[in-house]
Amino acid sequence: MDVQLNPEESSLLRFTTAGSVDDGKSTLIGRLLYDCKSIFEDQLAAVEESSKRRGDEHVNLALLTDGLRAEREQGITIDVAYRYFATPKRKFIIADTPGHVQYTRNMVTGASTADLAIILIDARQGVVEQTRRHAFLAGLLRIQQVVLAVNKMDLVDYDQKVFDSICADFMRFAADLENPVAIMPIPMSALNGDNVVDASEKMDWYSGPTLLEHLETVKVHLGEAHVESRYPVQWVIRPMSDEHHDYRGYAGRVASGSFKVGDQVIAYPAGLTSTITGIHTFNGDCEETEPALSYSIELADEIDISRGDLLAKPENPPHVTQNLDAMICWFSEKKMKTRGRYYLRHTTREVRAVVQEVVYKVDITTLDKVAEQTEFSMNDIGCIRLRLATPIFCDAYSVNRITGSFVLVDEQTNNTVAAGMITRTLDGADDSDAAGAYAI
Repeated sequence: MDVQLNPEESSLLRFTTAGSVDDGKSTLIGRLLYDCKSIFEDQLAAVEESSKRRGDEHVNLALLTDGLRAEREQGITIDVAYRYFATPKRKFIIADTPGHVQYTRNMVTGASTADLAIILIDARQGVVEQTRRHAFLAGLLRIQQVVLAVNKMDLVDYDQKVFDSICADFMRFAADLENPVAIMPIPMSALNGDNVVDASEKMDWYSGPTLLEHLETVKVHLGEAHVESRYPVQWVIRPMSDEHHDYRGYAGRVASGSFKVGDQVIAYPAGLTSTITGIHTFNGDCEETEPALSYSIELADEIDISRGDLLAKPENPPHVTQNLDAMICWFSEKKMKTRGRYYLRHTTREVRAVVQEVVYKVDITTLDKVAEQTEFSMNDIGCIRLRLATPIFCDAYSVNRITGSFVLVDEQTNNTVAAGMITRTLDGADDSDAAGAYAI
């Protein structure tokens, strides 16, 4: 099943699905793959056999993404499932995320790298709490493009008034989001394939694009032509061989921007300036880097650089801070409390952190900021203030999704307990007792 891609038109779109329970997320993805002829015959045969065993009246396309036994038995999505497909115009990576509120953390994980979110709504139910939660998370994660997929239109007789009413409700809620998103409403029936790949004859009142047409043409990475160049160092390469006796390369992945041979860079935390003398890849040398690709960079000067350090251009330096505010989504059943101590993992750097205070929690239903909170329970979302034992080199998440994000890890269990997005750094705060917080 080879798809011939036109290099002038092809680009990669990462998108995620979100919505409440039984809104049809997995069915929609299965229909999209099926109608795009992106399913192998043995996969379809396995799904047909599983559908018969379950007693389904039709081929259950949701089983294409629900891979866990518990998912197939219960007919729900539990874990994040990733699927790849391509058309002549674009390549796609799909993250099928759960709809249950207790799996909000899975939705955050799947959406963290997405360029677009498909938020499904059951046409019979309209906008519910999970719809609002996922719309808020999409804005929080700086996903700029949202498809409002009003699904199961076949169960409301393809009524335009139902579609218009749901769109109006959602738009009223979205207007209050701090981070605005571009919204494309599409009425559809994933089960029957209406407006998924092919236009529906049963909804001739709708003149917009089908889902696939929109996915193939939507502009992505808007506003992400990063001025700031960031290169977190992952490893120091010292072959110590006769052929490369004096070689010292700094291996890592370009977080944003680009670097060229001859560019001046500052190494953090040393704060020393040097010049790039070589950029190397597995396939040979090159003159300039590209974002999201890995390289080994060689500098003119011998600077003490190790894993967790950062190279950046002097004209756009990062924030160097030990105090910051961040929006977090709490993942753990163990509650987060003020003065809680964690490891903070930011790019390739790991530092110890203490929760100085809970600034506020967000009521997803009303979008109100609830102050005077001292702890977070699983799936809670809000703003906290952190104090770090040693500095990190970061940007606000609104500026850079890579250097503006982090995870918190429990010191005792080593479990990831939260995903965080830096909102601001408190560079003027008193850092003198940051390390002392761990002497308690």
